[in-house]
Amino acid sequence: MRVLVVDDEPALLESVRRGLVAGGWAVETAPDGEVGLDMAADGDFDVVVLDIMMPRRSGYEVVREMRRREIWTPVLMLTAKDGEYDEADAFDLGADDYLVKPFSFVVLEARLRALVRRGAPERPTSFRAGDLEVDPAAREVRRGRERIPVTAREYAVLEYLIRNRNQVVSKPQILRAVWDAAYDGDDNIVEVYVGYLRRKIDAPFGARAIETVRGQGYRLVDSEVARAGG
Repeated sequence: MRVLVVDDEPALLESVRRGLVAGGWAVETAPDGEVGLDMAADGDFDVVVLDIMMPRRSGYEVVREMRRREIWTPVLMLTAKDGEYDEADAFDLGADDYLVKPFSFVVLEARLRALVRRGAPERPTSFRAGDLEVDPAAREVRRGRERIPVTAREYAVLEYLIRNRNQVVSKPQILRAVWDAAYDGDDNIVEVYVGYLRRKIDAPFGARAIETVRGQGYRLVDSEVARAGG
């Protein structure tokens, strides 16, 4: 199995390299994010081990750019930072796993083997439907180049719709995904928020991304397709 290890600490880089080679891995290394990105793009790796704090390009920038280029190689982030927001950022930007320094080498190898077993399915860091884009890492909504301000609840409803784009989802499904278990109100609240979204992401642009499927629920479709249909 081929692994790329990217870290700007020479001692750690060599330690990880030696340990993985002893475990039967084919290992290549990179001393910074820029070189690491080039190697990840050009090489056929089964998994990438990526430090976060590096010169030239941070690990965050590298994994974001990999996913933007549709390089789906699994990525495990190594970092000295153990804050929950740092971990969340890593996953939102497209990482597959996260390990805090100092770490157990046994755990590192086990996690790498697990990532290789999963393979490299497509997992974009943002979701598109025509020129409508939802970016979970930035929690932003755009149509073309225009950023559209939405509330937290509106964003959650829209993210659920676009994750299930071109599929019909019911009000109860949206309610379960977006509202917590303590909510005991009417499921027509979903209709209210769909209305809010239509006024923000559709009406100003002459688009009809959110369709109502009578008796079933809602479906988000590519905006250009919806406009072409009238």
